[in-house]
Amino acid sequence: MDNKSLIKPINKPPGCNDCSHYFITHDPNFRYGCRAFDFKSQRQPILDVIESSGQECQYFQKKVARAK
Repeated sequence: MDNKSLIKPINKPPGCNDCSHYFITHDPNFRYGCRAFDFKSQRQPILDVIESSGQECQYFQKKVARAK
């Protein structure tokens, strides 16, 4: 067994794809949206949040898996 398999990943900020507030828009100029902050963006909303506030998103909520 090598040491790489024992190393745990560094805690990285949660991404928009895993958030319940994240959605894809129909606007070709602003493809990504955030319901918590009520805006659309040309890139992942978390990038705009970090750029404007200097902090990770405070409204992140893990998506709940739908029952099949």
